[in-house]
Amino acid sequence: MDFFIASAMAQDAGAQEPSMLASFIPLILIIVIFWFLLIRPQMKRNKQHRELVSALSVGDEVVTAGGMLGRVTEVGESFVSLQLTDDVTIKVQKHSVAQVVPKGTMESAN
Repeated sequence: MDFFIASAMAQDAGAQEPSMLASFIPLILIIVIFWFLLIRPQMKRNKQHRELVSALSVGDEVVTAGGMLGRVTEVGESFVSLQLTDDVTIKVQKHSVAQVVPKGTMESAN
């Protein structure tokens, strides 16, 4: 049985080890794919949301992350007051505002 091992080692003697760069190419490729498919789009969405929150003004009609539709009546540093109906006003964090909807959406939602 010893003669099989000797021939196997003789065949392996001509093989070369791959270079360091060749072993890192798949890892670099995976990082690049993650960057373009996951990280970069998420960063763009975060930037758009920050711009939306900073541009909030009195009179805007918004939808919160919880799905509440309201009109902005007061804008503070961290909180926004939303008028849901004529007699119901709530305060929510600015970052819970998901989107600004066109004016008149509240009347058409009734």
